[in-house]
This record gives sequence, C-alpha cells and structure tokens, in this order.
Amino acid sequence: MGTHDILLKVKNGDISIDEAEQYLRRQPFEEMGYAKLDTHRKIRSGFPEVIFCSGKTDDHLLNIFGKLYEIDGEVLGTRATINQYELIKERYKEAKYDKVSRIIKIEKEGKKKVGKVVVCTAGTADIPVAEEAAQTAEYFGSYVERIYDVGVSGIHRLLSKLDVIQSANCIIAVAGMEGAIASVIGGLVDKPVIAVPTSVGYGASMNGLAALLTMINSCANGIAVVNIDNGYGAGYMATQINRLGVKQ
Repeated sequence: MGTHDILLKVKNGDISIDEAEQYLRRQPFEEMGYAKLDTHRKIRSGFPEVIFCSGKTDDHLLNIFGKLYEIDGEVLGTRATINQYELIKERYKEAKYDKVSRIIKIEKEGKKKVGKVVVCTAGTADIPVAEEAAQTAEYFGSYVERIYDVGVSGIHRLLSKLDVIQSANCIIAVAGMEGAIASVIGGLVDKPVIAVPTSVGYGASMNGLAALLTMINSCANGIAVVNIDNGYGAGYMATQINRLGVKQ
C-alpha cells in the first residue's frame, strides 16, 4: 500500500492514524533471506517492484510472487516460462500468462489507462519484445496502441499510420536486423522515441548488436536506446514519459 493509499484510508476513516503510522514505520524492504523485496519502491518512484522470473528457483519465485501480491494487491513478472506460470496458477487462480511476451501477472480490475504510448515493430518476429514493452506500459497505467510490421522495407506501411504515431506522448520502436525504423520514426515526430534493438536477424546482426549500434548512432534527434530485447525497460520508461505528458 502506497503513501497516497494510506492517507486516503485515514481520510476516509478506514484506518486510524496509529495504524497508518505503523505502515509508514515499516522498514523499506521485506527480508526473505534469499531476497530483500523493495517494498517502498512504489512510494519513491511510483512503480512497484517487478519480478524477473528467469533463473529463479520454484520456491523463491512462488514466495516472492506471493509476498508482492500481498503487499500491493497485484504483481507483474517478466520472462516467465509456462512451467513457472503453472506453478503460480496452482496457488493463485487469478494469475494470467501471455505466451508471446512471457509476462505473468495478477492485475487489479478496472485500472484506468491514460495518455498514449504507441509501440511499433519493424517485423512480426519483433512482436514478443514489443508485447513485453506494451503490456508493461499497460500494467503501469498507460494507454497503448500497437502498430506492428511496419519496417523500412515497406515504409508506406509506417506512413499510413503516421497520424496515430504522431498523436502519442511517447513512441517505442522495436526492431532487429539493421534497426533503421527508430531513425525513421525519430525524424517524423516531436515526442521522445525509445528504440529497442532485438536479437532478430541473420549472422551479421550479431544477436542484436548491429541494431543496437544503428540505434545508438542514429542521426535523428530525440531517440533513447535500451538494451537488446529489453521490452520491459522500454515500457517502464515510456510510462514515465507518458505520465509527464498527461500532467501537462
């Protein structure tokens, strides 16, 4: 429960001042021995801690997932396998899993989506990374529109959606191969572009390094670049930018 939620509960008489004080006095992390959950992250940054599921043991994942759900009433996990989802689902029937993005989550119903983030991909092979970005942004409260398979080999496809792209507070451009779509979009919009290189491509793409270097060396202004295949990082940053756009 965040500071704002605590204060609202005090105002509405749901909890006493003493109870609110106890919440605020809790140490800023939950000690679990093998993990220290950052329970005050949402208070500091506006975003709760998220689970990177890959590499975690079953017991650790299950307990971390449960504790974060207990604290905040919802939880997001990235890079989860179907086996990890089935493990979580046994205990938490409300958990949902997306095989494309590999996101597992329990989300509060009726969450309002604000502003606009547009997620574009160069090709369909980039969609798993794009979906990680899009669903992360949606989880954190952004309204997201998807425009997929609009790479530079058929640039008319991108230009046909230019009005939608230009209306966004932030654009996420996801591409493997040579990664040129980020530069093209950057030259057409007046909003920040977050470029996401993917590991899609043939041998000389070097598992996304070629796209990463293209995006870093872009001649277009207003482009920021995240790590290869880092859809989560792009979705998080896009939401930060989108929130600023909504406040204006």
